[in-house]
Amino acid sequence: MTSLIWLSWPEVSSVAISLTTRAIILRRTNYGEADRILTILTPEHGQLAVIAKAVRRAKSKLAGGIELFAICELGLVKSSSATNGMWTLTSSRIVVFYDQLMLDYDRLQFGYEAIKQISRLSSAVDTPELYQVLAGALASLNSRLIDLRLIKAWFSLHLARLRGSELNLLTDSNGMKLVEGVSYDYDIAEQAFVYLDGGGRYDTETIKLLRLLSANPASILARLKIENETVLTNALYLASLAEQSG
Repeated sequence: MTSLIWLSWPEVSSVAISLTTRAIILRRTNYGEADRILTILTPEHGQLAVIAKAVRRAKSKLAGGIELFAICELGLVKSSSATNGMWTLTSSRIVVFYDQLMLDYDRLQFGYEAIKQISRLSSAVDTPELYQVLAGALASLNSRLIDLRLIKAWFSLHLARLRGSELNLLTDSNGMKLVEGVSYDYDIAEQAFVYLDGGGRYDTETIKLLRLLSANPASILARLKIENETVLTNALYLASLAEQSG
């Protein structure tokens, strides 16, 4: 939601834009004696730079609403005469706080990595899907019932797609449709499955899992229980290859 307001100071008057949006905090950097510079990701406005004034002071009412690993609702304002392009934080509150992921070292570390990857990509690409992918990853990491390997594979597949290096799960290196019941190898150089007469390493179940993960939002993860360790390991490996090639 956006609107126009008037800001007035001695000898200064300008039109300002106000904005209320949900956001994920990507980075917080101390600035000056008590301020912070925030890099945030929003569903509709992409990545934004925000200054949170006096937020490091003990009595700040804004500090509690700009936590990492959370969905926040932020009030922002930016003057039309601003030269630094930054928004100013005017209000903040936590909508959802993913506190459980912080209790598991591996989930916490992957949470940081996911934020880092999305932060880097969102500085160059403007699409609402980046917000949805990061929010989905954080929500999934918060549930101990979801296998971390599934979350990593899901995240890698969707990140690869947004980078333009989506894993080809339809045809092999010769352009032939992947056939159920046939095992394939994977050619890293060609970024494609390869048919071999004697069969390959990656079977139908692995390809089915990759298709399911790549075609669905993160909510699908809570319904998946993969008992075949080889399928899970192979899916994670192939998903990571797709992400690295982007």
